[in-house]
Amino acid sequence: QVQLVESGGGLVQAGGSLRLSCSASARTGRTFESYAMGWFRQAPGTEREFVASISRRNEGTLYADSVKGRFTISTDSAKNTMYLQMNNLKPEDTAVYYCAAPVGTYGPWAEYIPQRENEFNYWGQGTQVTVSS
Repeated sequence: QVQLVESGGGLVQAGGSLRLSCSASARTGRTFESYAMGWFRQAPGTEREFVASISRRNEGTLYADSVKGRFTISTDSAKNTMYLQMNNLKPEDTAVYYCAAPVGTYGPWAEYIPQRENEFNYWGQGTQVTVSS
């Protein structure tokens, strides 16, 4: 079983920055192995939506149009940690942010980067990000 733990959320004014972290671990004696990781978010009264994802094999990335140019996803493989640097935050970025990872060490092809919610099997508990205007 894989455990994902998010941190770094909080309250920030519009135009400010936050960095979210997601620490991944496998059960005792096992190594966390997943070919990708991703961030999703859910605002009150809305469905959970894709934010960004990254391949752990070639570090290719995908972003939702709403965050392109403002958010940057990255990983530190040695630490099994993923980050989301969020700059120029807007009130509409307010949501609970979830870390997620698919099962498996390989995607459908070498450069594949998942972005659909049903492609991710492991989820964190979420961290609240609130952006005030």
